[in-house]
Amino acid sequence: MTVTVTIYDVAREAGVSMATVSRVVNNNPNVKPQTRKKVFEAIERLGYRPNAVARGLASKKTTTVGVVIPDISNSIFSEVARGIEDIANMYHYNIILCNADKKKEKEIRVINTLLEKQVDGLLFMGGAVTEEHLQAFKTSSVPIVLCATTDENNTVASVDIDHEKAAFDAVSLLIQNGHRQIAMISGTLQDPANGFARYQGYKKAMEAAGLPIREEYVRIGNYRYESGLEVTKHFLELSDRPTAIFAATDEMAIGAIHTLQDNGLKVPDDISVISVDNIRMASMVRPQLTTVAMPMYDIGAVSMRLLTKLMNKETKEASELMQVVLPHEVIHRQSVAHRS
Repeated sequence: MTVTVTIYDVAREAGVSMATVSRVVNNNPNVKPQTRKKVFEAIERLGYRPNAVARGLASKKTTTVGVVIPDISNSIFSEVARGIEDIANMYHYNIILCNADKKKEKEIRVINTLLEKQVDGLLFMGGAVTEEHLQAFKTSSVPIVLCATTDENNTVASVDIDHEKAAFDAVSLLIQNGHRQIAMISGTLQDPANGFARYQGYKKAMEAAGLPIREEYVRIGNYRYESGLEVTKHFLELSDRPTAIFAATDEMAIGAIHTLQDNGLKVPDDISVISVDNIRMASMVRPQLTTVAMPMYDIGAVSMRLLTKLMNKETKEASELMQVVLPHEVIHRQSVAHRS
């Protein structure tokens, strides 16, 4: 059996008090260098590991942040997670990452579980923020920041882009290139960011150009590659095919490109394709995908930094940054051609 080494064992081994060991472990500067060295040597000899739970109970801080991620297999969210982790490491916080599978019931359960584990703060990433979510947030005694999403009334701190403007800019680029018959592969309209906001951006760009919103040109996908494949088959069956497709996500856009190619069409010569996200695969597919880049790493990093301000009660600075909107950028590649 492995015997658990305690702070008492370290104190006895080093010939100091338990209070001295505690000060060393917690990086208290009021310890003589010689004593500190002696304690560290004892810790190494005995293989002592401080009990984070006990320390958390004593200090009422666990230096742990909970992160709820909607789909860990989606490269968009993994890039956000990288930004979160880098800033968390910089400020000496540990991360508990929980995948929620884009299911509301699981998201609520995970939020409550993380709060029960006494995390110091919570980052909720992506997806719709419903009344049930807000109710769970209200019971929290620790700060919460929404990451790559917002709540409808901006009652919770958030970091995101302007999804409507990103979609507007993407569709406007198609219009500037002479396209008039523009189809959209949308996300679910219950999703305020990737779904509804991006559909609104498409709609407003079409209306601004005096172009009709044709019902047969708008179809709902599930953000993934497979739905891009399937929805594009519908567009190809129309007697009046679109000359361009705007997809709400890169994965669906890549699915669209492959369906077009499988049916003997050339992108962008026959049909142009554009989307929003700028995942790594966007530059790997051929032709390379023109897309609106979301600064996913920055969204994660800024969210974590805002959370540290709230956790450390830097309220004056944090209150000025409760709703942070980061800039997006159109990345011009090879999937959009001019239509004469």
